[in-house]
Amino acid sequence: MKLVTSFFIFAFSLLSVCAQTTTVKQASAPASKIINAAQLLRDVETLSADEMQGRGIGTAGGIKAREFVVRRFKETGVKAFGNEYVAPFEFTNRANAKISGANVVGFIEGKKYKDKFIVISAHYDHVGIQKGEIYNGADDDASGTAALFALAEYFKKNKPQHSVIFAAFDGEESGLRGARAFIAAPPAAKESIVMNVNMDMLSRSDKNELYASGTYHNPQFKPALEAVAKNAKIKLLLGHDRPEQGQNDWTNQSDHGAFHAAKIPFIYFGVEDHKDYHRPTDDFVNINQEFYVRAVETILEAVKSFDKELK
Repeated sequence: MKLVTSFFIFAFSLLSVCAQTTTVKQASAPASKIINAAQLLRDVETLSADEMQGRGIGTAGGIKAREFVVRRFKETGVKAFGNEYVAPFEFTNRANAKISGANVVGFIEGKKYKDKFIVISAHYDHVGIQKGEIYNGADDDASGTAALFALAEYFKKNKPQHSVIFAAFDGEESGLRGARAFIAAPPAAKESIVMNVNMDMLSRSDKNELYASGTYHNPQFKPALEAVAKNAKIKLLLGHDRPEQGQNDWTNQSDHGAFHAAKIPFIYFGVEDHKDYHRPTDDFVNINQEFYVRAVETILEAVKSFDKELK
């Protein structure tokens, strides 16, 4: 009896230690000196949770995600244009049905060029529920949306030279609908927008690679990006922006495409497609946390360089 009791005590102790180790591992986040890495990961986890129902445009889950974005904009110091963060829009889909969506837009005022704007964007929508399965879209694009909050928090504490518009677009998965609505009726004069920095899929790369796409069309940003790449803790590569690349040309494949069509310079940050792209397995547990945090840090350094060099 003593032997059996001792065995169970030992086994219970071992399980307790294992449980504690697992908890510590899950609770820890990669350290960062410039962004709140733990909060960044919490935001991705929240946006890609089952309760958001895949964030489909016009759905209850999409509306819930929008409310979360508004709350995080307020918490990170992003101001609304007027009294409202939410900018509704409508469009007719291929089935001739009218769809309602809404962007979430705000800004942080610059200290030198108050009337010139850098637009930092990501889309908060995903593809919703299909055939009974939730497509959580952790990488696509909860990762970009959470990065908006991290960058906003930084620039609230460290005032940029230019005013910065933070735009969480709806309807990207329906044909860049939110970005097109933004361009059609921007909150500031279109000619005052000096560039768009778009973020779509930042948290998954087996090769440790983040791409900055757009220097083929906007070579003025190449020196700044090359300088950032030298000190980045991940591989920052330029490319995926040449017309002859066909499907590998990302120029019009996310919200920056609407800015490009309006002749507004852009740089798009993203990773190459992975096995969980547009699948129900694009979940928070599959995010590469270390890579993701370093990717957001790298984008922040790039935005700081753009802000410094643009006039």
